[in-house]
Amino acid sequence: MSEDVYRRLAQRLDAIPHGFPATESGVELRLLAKIFAPEEAALASVMRLSWEPAEVIAARADVEVETARRTLKEMARKGQIDAGRKEGKLCFKLMPFVVGIYEEQLPRLDRELAGLFEQYFQETRGAISRYAPPIHRVIPVQEAIPAGIEVFPYEQAAELLENARAWGVRDCICRVQQKLIGKGCDRPVETCLTFAPVEGAFDHSEGTRVISKEEALQILRQAEEAGLVHSPGNYRDGHFYICNCCTCCCGVLRSVAEFSIPTAIARADFVCRVEEEACVGCGGCLARCQFGALAVPGDVCVVDAGRCVGCGLCVIACPNRALRLERRPVGETPLLPTDLKDWMAQRARARGLPEPV
Repeated sequence: MSEDVYRRLAQRLDAIPHGFPATESGVELRLLAKIFAPEEAALASVMRLSWEPAEVIAARADVEVETARRTLKEMARKGQIDAGRKEGKLCFKLMPFVVGIYEEQLPRLDRELAGLFEQYFQETRGAISRYAPPIHRVIPVQEAIPAGIEVFPYEQAAELLENARAWGVRDCICRVQQKLIGKGCDRPVETCLTFAPVEGAFDHSEGTRVISKEEALQILRQAEEAGLVHSPGNYRDGHFYICNCCTCCCGVLRSVAEFSIPTAIARADFVCRVEEEACVGCGGCLARCQFGALAVPGDVCVVDAGRCVGCGLCVIACPNRALRLERRPVGETPLLPTDLKDWMAQRARARGLPEPV
């Protein structure tokens, strides 16, 4: 393996807002070598987050245009970069490692790649999740919010799905990765929902099963029943996926559970409260909380508001309806970035990076 080309790509991926920190062992280079051939890594290492035609990328990489175009098209097919038509011309852009390149390797995920990712995750101790603002945020279970509380569209998983024109579902790469290394849980695997404003968007998408809106809503309900946390991108507009996560498999939530990074995921703007008169201290809610926010030290459940992420999974599990969600005090949770572009700009500033290009 020529380490130089993979080191250049690793440095490029770390220079964009999402980040891709280096390790002492250099496992990130072996991880990239598993995904990219040397000529693919060379092209990706000079790419930008903005759309560009093949000839522009080829000139920057000092590669013949037709060779670059063929390679870039193949890279897009393998989920290493993004491709699309802009003003009638085929263009390409770099994707972050997470969320992006890694997730698109689901159809090619094997035990070796799973092991390399796990080593990288452990050596960096979830470092990608330490940057602000977080990559993901929590959306509460709609049923857990009392009637009369205003809920914005971006706070409702079902509303995000209702407004789409195409829907798909993928296996959770985190649960697949954990199973490949002999760990994980028995929760459902086909739970990652993706959606788009254009009909037929996933008809030729590798690794995505095309589903109807009704099927998407049913998967959402099944995820809630299984105790999975709804988790989209941490911004207000322009959503295209909803992960359904657990602290034993999900890379973001594992950062909270394994490395005590409470800011790894943005909390919902809600917190759980206990109706003491209704609570009988049965403890049925405890297993539903993946964040250790609930306890029953006596006859009544108590909530650690600092650990509660506002997912509402405990609320719908309480047989006595003794739990409810309520809005957190104004200013307790930060304002959401407007969209992914705004999120990247904020993350770049937090990391001391220039505006992303």
